[in-house]
Amino acid sequence: MFDQPGLTIARYFESMPEEMLRRFFEPDVLAVLDALSSGHPDGEDLRRIATAVVDINVLASEPRGRKLLLEAIPDQKRGELQARVERSIDPSLSEDWSKPQVERLCEFFGLFDERPVIAQVAQETIVPDFGLFDHQRGAVQELLPLLTEGERRAVLHLPTGVGKTRTAMHAVSRVLHDNDPSVVVWLASGKELLDQALDAFSQAWRNLGNRPVEIGLMRGNTAPDIATFNDGFIAIGLAKAWSALSGPEPEWTMRLAPRVRLVVFDEAHQSIARTYRRITEELTVDYRCGLLGLTATPGRTWADIDEDGKLAEFFAGNKVTLDVPGDNPIAYLVDNGYLARPEFRTLLAEPGLRIDDQEAARIAKSLDIPEGIVAAMSMSERYVAAVLRAIEQLLDEGHHRVIVFAASVPHARLLAAILVARGVRSDAVTGATPPRPRERAIRAFKAAGGKPIVLVNFGVLTTGFDAPQASGAVIARPTKSLVLYSQMVGRAIRGPKAGGTDTCTVVTVVDPALPGFGDVASAFSNWEDVWH
Repeated sequence: MFDQPGLTIARYFESMPEEMLRRFFEPDVLAVLDALSSGHPDGEDLRRIATAVVDINVLASEPRGRKLLLEAIPDQKRGELQARVERSIDPSLSEDWSKPQVERLCEFFGLFDERPVIAQVAQETIVPDFGLFDHQRGAVQELLPLLTEGERRAVLHLPTGVGKTRTAMHAVSRVLHDNDPSVVVWLASGKELLDQALDAFSQAWRNLGNRPVEIGLMRGNTAPDIATFNDGFIAIGLAKAWSALSGPEPEWTMRLAPRVRLVVFDEAHQSIARTYRRITEELTVDYRCGLLGLTATPGRTWADIDEDGKLAEFFAGNKVTLDVPGDNPIAYLVDNGYLARPEFRTLLAEPGLRIDDQEAARIAKSLDIPEGIVAAMSMSERYVAAVLRAIEQLLDEGHHRVIVFAASVPHARLLAAILVARGVRSDAVTGATPPRPRERAIRAFKAAGGKPIVLVNFGVLTTGFDAPQASGAVIARPTKSLVLYSQMVGRAIRGPKAGGTDTCTVVTVVDPALPGFGDVASAFSNWEDVWH
């Protein structure tokens, strides 16, 4: 009956009084906006910011937010909305809305529940023709015997941007080729890594395969039929895997294991966590099954050799890395165009944190910076201003694609909002972003040409994100994790031979009260002492 949205978000805020507009923002966000605007943003700027960052879905899901939404509905639209939701839209009656009524309220603003349908099974005949660079071929040749003989465990260690997934798919294809029928399981965290694995396997098998096979996805509400999945490739989300073990099908790993000949653990430094280790060990219970870990940083910590030793032991101490001329593989890859030549800058924000000696000692002993400190720092006026200064400097220097790693969801939304208000094309992508807007933002960022775009993200694009056009990165997410830092740096360092840029610039914004970070070269060599 209602095929079109009743009111677009832009039209909703278009004529709203400024006093009402300001009620849609948290006080700390308003404080930063007011400070950066030398007073407070005028109504027009505030409307653009509200349109860009106010999450109608979140507001609609709880009574206080619904009350605010309903109070601002234009009089000429109130009857239409009431007919849609089939209940009173009196703001004082915002409690006890059913889920369908909330969904229809969101639909009124043009927001629809988006559950993309992903095919669970696909198969077709393919013709082999899938190449690798010399250093990738050498890694595959060294890797295969380790996965098919002895303890059958190894880590493939390649820098981010050098093609770990593509290289690993050669090993995956060889295992499937030599074991007919058999199953390969790919374990990863997050939608981006799982989608990347499915796309890479589809491309690889069309070129390297010898028969039709099945391809499956196990994530969220999607799952193949484990009982009948006998030959092919399954990408499994770690959260879904653990949920299934803890739920109504605790034996699914043991049912699948007899057919599995290879398990690939993407971002292998996570594999010895208690929950994930159980999943991996149950899937590799058959002595014929190999275990392949993928990582750009083969360690879990900065300096805890015991923890890193446990990881090495889990993979039988076998690590395959680059065999290239010279002592520094990063230098070789940069000099030969596989990686962009990076320029690292550190931008110190004006001191915004007050940390006493006791707190400083606690941070020094912890594996990472406490979330409360990061949150307080990231939303301070001084820190936000420093991050914006770093972004705008990159844009002034001619960078057309800049990726920003924010410190929190509110931080990401605030940065994107201010950039939009200043006339810069910017999108915020977080774990709370619905699938369609997320995919639209990422697709625009990956496209070549056009106006400069800044993509601000928190928690979703540190891994599994391939955007060769990105030549600038701003790291505004403080961390002591060398693993996380090197993953963030890796998003912007694809070289011309990999479809990227000759050079890239990485700006790390730090509060002087917090520790600094290493660079990608030290990240690559930090754990060599625990591997043989």
